[in-house]
Amino acid sequence: MRILTIIVFSLLITPLSQAQKLGDLMKKAKKVINGEGLSDEEMGMGLKEALNIGTGEAVDFLSAEDGFYKSVYKIALPEEAQQIVSKISTLPGFGDFESKLVERMNRAAELAASKAKPIFLSAIKGLTFKDVTNILMGEKDAATRYLESTTQEQLYAEFQPVIASALDEVNARSLWKDAVTAYNKIPFVKKTNPELDDHVTNRSLFGLFSLIEKKEEGIRSDVGQRSSELLKKVFAKQDNS
Repeated sequence: MRILTIIVFSLLITPLSQAQKLGDLMKKAKKVINGEGLSDEEMGMGLKEALNIGTGEAVDFLSAEDGFYKSVYKIALPEEAQQIVSKISTLPGFGDFESKLVERMNRAAELAASKAKPIFLSAIKGLTFKDVTNILMGEKDAATRYLESTTQEQLYAEFQPVIASALDEVNARSLWKDAVTAYNKIPFVKKTNPELDDHVTNRSLFGLFSLIEKKEEGIRSDVGQRSSELLKKVFAKQDNS
């Protein structure tokens, strides 16, 4: 504010031609103070840095041991599995079936989560300047929704085989197959075979996007989470909009 005060005072005592020059300087000063005057490159780099941080931290958290299993992102059995669980829980060898399967599903999600990072990074690199501007000046979840809308299909296509493989690594699909086989042998029940792959993949992606959204909100609303000068400068524009 002191800079602007000096410029305004100078305008009052300076000839017209000089005053016009000082007026231009004042406009520039306002832009700096309001977080404007950013180059296209700076805006793009700043937003991409924020997204790289958010997606990276989300992936690192969820891919760690218990990232899914002992967090709010824990994956539960699909609804259609509850009937199977209630029926076979009384059968020999299936007393703790649900707890075992849920743990293995979440372990599979943790194993697969680390595979998502390069997919997110590729999507972030593809942001255009128009995308950057719309996201930066958009809603508090604009970046997350952008990533979700532009990468969901690709992420599922890339993520599903990894989930299937991860489920096999922890024998979850084998356990599920045994349970379904046992269930389908029970007289008069409707035969079923819901796929775990689709359920765990969708819930894994939901967890990732939910955590990325939380990270985005933090960077937008908490100056302390802007860990570099570039982030502080870029998001100052959003703060003053």
